[in-house]
Parts: sequence; structure tokens; C-alpha cells
Amino acid sequence: MTAPGPLPTDFDEPVLVLASSRAVLTLPDDTLVLTPATLTISLATGKILSAVPRVLPASSFPGGTEYHDYSPRLLLPGLVDAHVHLNEPGRTEWEGFNTGTQAAASGGVTTVIDMPLNAIPPTTTLAGFEEKLAASRGQCWVDVGFYGGVIPGNAHELLPLVDAGVRGFKGFLIDSGVSLVSWTAGPSWPSWPVADLGACC
Repeated sequence: MTAPGPLPTDFDEPVLVLASSRAVLTLPDDTLVLTPATLTISLATGKILSAVPRVLPASSFPGGTEYHDYSPRLLLPGLVDAHVHLNEPGRTEWEGFNTGTQAAASGGVTTVIDMPLNAIPPTTTLAGFEEKLAASRGQCWVDVGFYGGVIPGNAHELLPLVDAGVRGFKGFLIDSGVSLVSWTAGPSWPSWPVADLGACC
């Protein structure tokens, strides 16, 4: 949360106002400061419209504005976990979308990025990714992003995966250590020969 200039209190859209005597703000030089603060958030976009390093009372805002003062609780940005294994579909008993994203939310994590390994099928193809997305619908308690997997022979799948929303890729240069006995379509995570790396870049 960056602390810009003065906080306007009249917006052309519905807003949510959060305040606390203890908030973590990012200053223009990227340093963090623990300070009292009032944040105004767009209900339409979820973006922070303004932040000011002091607690403004609810009376500073138009009537009907949703206002919460969480003092003395800490108000801070949500965390991002860029390496999680939500093993659904196929291995939901290990960790699925419902339990994995609830656990993230309870720890202050508001965004997770799912690794392509361990689900059946893995997200090495567009079809596998579509199955993963279908399994996630209606179960996520936080924002979820996805990685795709790079394996020998799937270079033609990479751009369709990007177009479908995959945020990055993972590949192995050595044995992944994942047992392939239960994979439905044979070895899904062989290592990528170093000599072939140019085919996916």
C-alpha cells in the first residue's frame, strides 16, 4: 500500500474505507513504515484509490460509505505465495483448492500461484489446464494463478497455455522425483534435455 498525498473523501464511485492505528504503508522510496492510516478502496475494481498516514473518522466520508476502523489491529497488504501445490484434480486428498486456499487466507496470503506438478492431469497441455480450471471453480478463497509445465514434446502447447492465462512455466533439468506410477497418460514429468531448451524459449 503506497502512501500518496492527501486523501480525498468524495469519490465518483462506491468505496470501502479501512482505517487502523497500525498500518503498513510503502513510501515513495519503497521503504515500509508502520503508521496510522486510512485507505479508500474502489468496490468496483478492488484497487486502493488513496491512502493517508492518519486515521480519519467515518464522518469524513459521505453518508452510507462502508467504513471500518480496525485499530489497534494491524492493517497490511496481502501476501503472495508463488509456489503452492493445489493437487486437484486427481490428488485432492493431498491438498485441493478448497482446503489449500482457505489455509492461505487464514495465514494472510491473498494470492497463490499453483505449480503444474502433482495434479492429474498436470498442466502441461491446454486440455490439462482447462481441467484444472474447471476443478477450481467455486472453491477458491483467495486469488489463484497458474504455472504451466515444460516437458519434452510440448513446446507447441506453451503459447496456447499463455493465451489461456498461465503466468509462467516450470521444467526440470533432472528427474523430478515424482512417482509416475499413478499418472494416467504415462511419464508426465521427464526432465528436459539441456540441448533442447531453445525449443521452448
